[in-house]
Amino acid sequence: MAGPQQLSKPGARSNPAWPRNADVLGMAAPMIAANLSVPLVGVADSTVMGHLEDPAGLAAVAIGSTLFSVAFTALNFLRMGTTGLTSQAVGAGLQDEVADCLRRGLLLALLLAVVLMALLGTTAGPLAGLLASESALAGDAAGYVYVRLWGAPATLCLFVFTGWFIGRGRGRDALLVVLTVNLTNILLDFLLVWGLDAGVGGVASASVIAEIIGLAVAAGLSRGVGLNRQVMSGDRWQHFLPLLRLNLPLFLRTIVLMLCFAFITAAGARLGSEVLAANALLMNFLFLSSYTLDGFANAAESLVGRSIGAGDEVALRRSVALTTRWTLAASAALSLLFFTLGPAAIALMTSQDGLRTVAVGHLAWVAVLPLVGSWAFLFDGYMVGAMRSGEMRDSMAWAAMAAFLPAWWLLRDFGNHGLWAAFLVFFAARGAIQAGMLRRRPLQVVAGGHFG
Repeated sequence: MAGPQQLSKPGARSNPAWPRNADVLGMAAPMIAANLSVPLVGVADSTVMGHLEDPAGLAAVAIGSTLFSVAFTALNFLRMGTTGLTSQAVGAGLQDEVADCLRRGLLLALLLAVVLMALLGTTAGPLAGLLASESALAGDAAGYVYVRLWGAPATLCLFVFTGWFIGRGRGRDALLVVLTVNLTNILLDFLLVWGLDAGVGGVASASVIAEIIGLAVAAGLSRGVGLNRQVMSGDRWQHFLPLLRLNLPLFLRTIVLMLCFAFITAAGARLGSEVLAANALLMNFLFLSSYTLDGFANAAESLVGRSIGAGDEVALRRSVALTTRWTLAASAALSLLFFTLGPAAIALMTSQDGLRTVAVGHLAWVAVLPLVGSWAFLFDGYMVGAMRSGEMRDSMAWAAMAAFLPAWWLLRDFGNHGLWAAFLVFFAARGAIQAGMLRRRPLQVVAGGHFG
């Protein structure tokens, strides 16, 4: 049987200057733009429902979207796993394997969509009842989830397409898909809710339709791959196992991260409603940091994976050096931005003087966080490209159990300052643990990646 069809190698082999700064920015900038467009959908959802006479609609959307987001965020490993496998296959020049990374990822996404639809379809009502204070509100929230579930296959398949585009270094294609989904969603929000008076169901339907349209765009951008080809035939069956081995640790890692964020919310709530609200405002700064630093982590995933797959040590070293410089520069810029403009931003987000005072009083923690947390984002990018998901899981678990929770316990008497200090310790511990792992087992090139 003939071997896999070869792709041309990345520019590293023919050009010792690959990758360049332009290659890093060419990946990072579109992904940052794509990430920043995501919150706009939430703003549109809140706007269209917030201007209706009945405030219950906005609450129902908030509860339903929370349930949906938690479930699907846990499955974001489909994006990271696909990126790691695809980038190394690109570097190794294995055209058939690059295509199969997409096919196998989509198959897994569809299987998980069926499972998720069955689980949420039976539990959405009871879960909404736990979060809602009134039965009618719980019913509307559950109805939102039931409608959104029709888009579950498209949602999970878009995770795979995004990871595949990143792995191939096609950040602009990923941006086009994300913008298509988000802008379509926003337009349909206003059309269905304000134009057709569709209420909560209209907001959910807007998301489903937008994701299906986005999926069509993604499929069009990947034309020529041959998605109808048999994925599990012959000697390709064994290649499905690396995807599973890679994704399970990523899934567990995401669960631990979500629990840490849930703990922050719960601990803040125990300190009073004003502290909880102030922390919600401060989280916007954290999310902005994440959206930006994730863009450079995406660049690291692609460049490191392609260098490893190509067996090019020079390109690997350049990928690490360039993405490190840009990530640190971005983190410094974010920190300076938060210190200088943070109070004004908080004033724009709330008109309540007491809430402003509490938020500004804790601003320094989130202003320092990009500098401390940038290493965790960066090392995550390296490990995704190197397909070292087990170490990502372990570092997250150790940082949570051996650093975050003990730090919070020791600092709990300092109230919200102690909570934010513990969160800072969590990010610092993640970076330190990952640095130790990379020092003990440095990134290395593998001829043919994991497909040789």
